[in-house]
Amino acid sequence: MLRQVVCADRSVPGMYTDHAVRGPGLRVGITAVASCLPEREVTSQHLQRRITAASGLSLPPRMLQRVTGIAARRAVAEGEYASTLAVRAARTALSRARIAPADVDLLVFASATRDMVEPATAHVVQAELGSRAHALDVTNACNSFVNGIDTARAMILAGRARRALVVTGETPSRSVRHAPRDPGQFRDGFAGYTFGDAGAAVVLAPVERGGILDVDTETHSEHWSVGGIFGGGSRHPRGDEHTYFRGDGTELREVFEKIGTCVLDRTRQRTGLDWADFRHILVHQVTVPYLERFVELTGIPRDRLVVTVPELGNMASATLGVQLDLVHDRLRPGERVLFVGLGGGVSMMTMVWEKA
Repeated sequence: MLRQVVCADRSVPGMYTDHAVRGPGLRVGITAVASCLPEREVTSQHLQRRITAASGLSLPPRMLQRVTGIAARRAVAEGEYASTLAVRAARTALSRARIAPADVDLLVFASATRDMVEPATAHVVQAELGSRAHALDVTNACNSFVNGIDTARAMILAGRARRALVVTGETPSRSVRHAPRDPGQFRDGFAGYTFGDAGAAVVLAPVERGGILDVDTETHSEHWSVGGIFGGGSRHPRGDEHTYFRGDGTELREVFEKIGTCVLDRTRQRTGLDWADFRHILVHQVTVPYLERFVELTGIPRDRLVVTVPELGNMASATLGVQLDLVHDRLRPGERVLFVGLGGGVSMMTMVWEKA
């Protein structure tokens, strides 16, 4: 049974909306896109065999694939890190934009994964690229990449940068618990078995037409403890136990079901754009059943989706970047794309972009 949710007013504190579509002036657009997938493929059958061998648990045949709809995902090899994937995507994006690293004056590494606690992974990426841009990290779970794009756009609009490179490198496969000690621990970490690794990058610059037209977010931070990787900070600075992803996938899904339609309804009402006005709708994808439920609740046409989760899994914040790279070259000037980000914490984010 579908829920009926009363949408919050945009004036509620903590709700952020930027509707540049209403006013003239400088606009910022995405001028190049790239993504990077590790070569190593891990099938759900292989992952399940590894779990059962390490834990001794007896799992139903093909359980992981049947429950998640994920047949395979990519995983980094030894010696590959979040920055590795980000650098590879960045080099391709810069090449497609026909600019050199020195032409970028803002570099944002926006990811749920980092190489280390300190320094910012943006510096690792920049050292590899050889640029001298202002470099910083932005992190907000699976919304990190879209948040990074919005942050870079705001800095360009404020005159703090002329051209920005926003990158992500996600290696959540390294937070998967392959040897749960009992069924309870297996269930607690089950959402981690959806993870796949990937990187993505975009170049942002002022454009005369099109560009990023609208941004909207809604945050419900009272749910921050529902899921995450809780190690590495001041609460749990050491110890392997807190380096694994753990969370309640059902509760996360319920929260997104409650807030998801409200944000999308606001975006459509404010911009005057309907589903048919978007060439593609990029949605963060965790599992196939969750994506199907999201489509059922929102009414998003399936033919507008770019479905990646069955073969690539949940790529955290890289998901929307990979999807955009898959369709970018087929987009014509004037065609619009709607980004729909979902992130632990929890937050939801939409962005409307029109190709110049």
